[in-house]
Amino acid sequence: MAELLRSLQDSQLVARFQRRCGLFPAREDSPRENGPIVKNYFYYYLFRFSAALGQEVFYITFLPFTHWNIDPYLSRRLVMIWVLVMYIGQVAKDILKWPRPSSPPVVKLEKRVVAEYGMPSTHAMAATAISFTLLISTMDRYQYPFALGLTMAVVFSTLVCLSRLYTGMHTVLDVLGGVLITAFLIALTYPAWTLIDSLDSASPLFPVCVIVVPFFLCYNYPVSDYYSPTRADTTTIVAAGAGVTLGFWINHFFQLVAQPTPTFPVIRSIPALTTDMLVLGLTKFMVGIVLIVLVRQLVQNLSLQVLFSWFKVVTRNKEARRRLEIEVPYKFVTYTSVGLCATTFVPMLHRFLGLL
Repeated sequence: MAELLRSLQDSQLVARFQRRCGLFPAREDSPRENGPIVKNYFYYYLFRFSAALGQEVFYITFLPFTHWNIDPYLSRRLVMIWVLVMYIGQVAKDILKWPRPSSPPVVKLEKRVVAEYGMPSTHAMAATAISFTLLISTMDRYQYPFALGLTMAVVFSTLVCLSRLYTGMHTVLDVLGGVLITAFLIALTYPAWTLIDSLDSASPLFPVCVIVVPFFLCYNYPVSDYYSPTRADTTTIVAAGAGVTLGFWINHFFQLVAQPTPTFPVIRSIPALTTDMLVLGLTKFMVGIVLIVLVRQLVQNLSLQVLFSWFKVVTRNKEARRRLEIEVPYKFVTYTSVGLCATTFVPMLHRFLGLL
């Protein structure tokens, strides 16, 4: 067993996969070629696109789109499970401190997260969590062939997992570990999913817990040996989840939702996509994204100004942003505001503009 685990953690296994897919390191005897050598552009673009499907940029567009155009209750389930698996995955990285694949022999195509540890792959965790939570939550709520939904979930998660090998960011063991941890978390939390659906009817003290507990978890994030974006990314995800949860509570408590969507399970047929539906959906999405970007920029600038003034730090000091007492509060306030805006203020704007 130990030998099997060592073989799955071997960087040579990742390098062989890259070579089979036509990705080779730059030749040392050719100074003109600074980057990797790509001999199969189909795999290159397929896995680079698949890698993007596991990044935060995809989820901060896909999840709001789901909320505004498809099913708010479904989006809440997805957000809650996404936040849970990402927090556990990120914390596990900084506790285990397993290195990423060594280069050489592996070709690394991503630079931003190279400072993070490897085990488990949070891309694999997020892709597995989103795809299979979506499948489990919709199979009793919408009418569609289960085999089709299962195939799409498997294909989506598999492509994202393989992309982590192709980009050289994870070993096979990192990816398998991420998938297995997520499967365990989904099975463990599934009985409580109905509780998630009723969070918006919780007590008036519920918002305090929604803010205090996530902030405490982010502020007491495991200390790393050196700076990496893991803590900032974790705070961003957890804060967005806190904002979404708070937004649902506000909608229910102040009765801001005119016609609340019935809770699970409700069997519905999936309507045929028409041009009018597509235009309306894209319009709602663009309006929402514009408002979210504006709120994000405004709150981020204000929170940084306040924190820089409080701690007497020179403005625009990039290193100061990485300090615990600055990074966590400004990230948390900013993305809690983003989550709250997405679930409360954007739907209100949609209603005001006659888009609902």
